[in-house]
Amino acid sequence: MGSCVQESEKTIRWGIIGPGKIARKFARDLTKVPHAELYAVASRHHSRAEAFANEHNASRAFESYEALVKDPRVDAVYIATPHTFHKKYSLICLSHKKAVLCEKPLAMNATEVEEMIAASRDHQVLLMEAMWTAFLPHFQSVIQKAREGMLGEIIGIEADFGFSASYDPASRLFNKKLGGGSLLDIGIYPLFLALSLLGRPVGVDARASYFETGVDSSCLITLHYDQNVKAQIFTTLLKDTPTEAVIRGSKGTLRIHPRFHESSSFTVERKGKKEQFSFTNLGEGFVHEITHFCNLLRKGATESPVMTFDTSRSLIRLLDEVREMAGVIYE
Repeated sequence: MGSCVQESEKTIRWGIIGPGKIARKFARDLTKVPHAELYAVASRHHSRAEAFANEHNASRAFESYEALVKDPRVDAVYIATPHTFHKKYSLICLSHKKAVLCEKPLAMNATEVEEMIAASRDHQVLLMEAMWTAFLPHFQSVIQKAREGMLGEIIGIEADFGFSASYDPASRLFNKKLGGGSLLDIGIYPLFLALSLLGRPVGVDARASYFETGVDSSCLITLHYDQNVKAQIFTTLLKDTPTEAVIRGSKGTLRIHPRFHESSSFTVERKGKKEQFSFTNLGEGFVHEITHFCNLLRKGATESPVMTFDTSRSLIRLLDEVREMAGVIYE
């Protein structure tokens, strides 16, 4: 006999590992996704897990990540720990047949990412990098218009991402052991944009400045492509920047309005005329990503057709190359 509940309506019960700032946004948006619920949260400090569970109406609060993963009611786990723990907890989840949505960057380097992809395939369990920008309406439209030739041949990209971060050596953002610094935290967004539009570069130039803790405070990056096409990228934790992206083509220019990674509009200028395109982001922007992931899980998919394994591979390899060129080293 068939199930009384349609597969498209099956409720996905989520667990969250790492109840920090980004996880709060995720939990708030999870309430806006039909047939999905926050079931459990885990922290190394039980009081923190309990506080988060109470705030977001989760049924269970665990004092260890392993306890959450072993709960048979958990269908999917959102991993929002510092970057250096992404691989460890993803592998634990996958080995217990829990689907994994892991915050970006997927891991600290390409070797770790390959281990995670191999585990996903070995256990036949869904794994996806939580690059939420990829699922936003404005970003998908930018990619589509570029592919349709609205801008002609892309000849250059300029993108920045910067904000003034209060210096706190104890904070994750300034801690080398936790993968801190501007590159992995925010530089990944303009790099992902360039990768999505132009693919892998043929060459990379990069230089960085540093905080006293050794993490990068700013990165200036140039990605070189064939026929003198370049992507100029700047990322910093020292000051607020426009945080916009400009895509220049042979037939026109597309400007993604600030902040480009979560924008709801962009402007295209061609032949002296400007046209604005506007969109609606659901919730705080995570609804689109969560909905996509839940639908994949219901269908029994093990890989996203949007944020594919090859996309995550290319992104981490590019980050590795930038780090090597700029001398960004983690412990």
